[in-house]
Amino acid sequence: MTREGGCLCGAVRFTCEGEPLNVRICHCRNCQKAMGSPFFARALYDQRAITLKGDTGHYPSSDHLDRVFCKQCGTRLFSWRRNGTAAGVALATFDDRNAFAPTEHIWVSEKIAWVRLDDDLPQYPKGPT
Repeated sequence: MTREGGCLCGAVRFTCEGEPLNVRICHCRNCQKAMGSPFFARALYDQRAITLKGDTGHYPSSDHLDRVFCKQCGTRLFSWRRNGTAAGVALATFDDRNAFAPTEHIWVSEKIAWVRLDDDLPQYPKGPT
């Protein structure tokens, strides 16, 4: 299966081949700040499955992750593992924004208090075991 997506202005486009490794909603403080949102809903892909076209910027948000965004419009696209293993692709940036549904919540110990989780998905205080 091939999924495509891109940024708000269209300057950056990507293609993801195959199925994601997992689809999660991360509530950690790092993702909240990086996304400017209460959480980061993302599909995790092997980096080798992603083809990227366009001019992106990178910000090192931790020792292990870079945040990747469009330099033109600022759309936040990926959390890119520096070790080359995987990248989290923001679900809303896929052309078909309904292509994937999250299967679990991670880092709920850092969830914003007013966010209510009533979807019956598994919840993990940190990452899954």
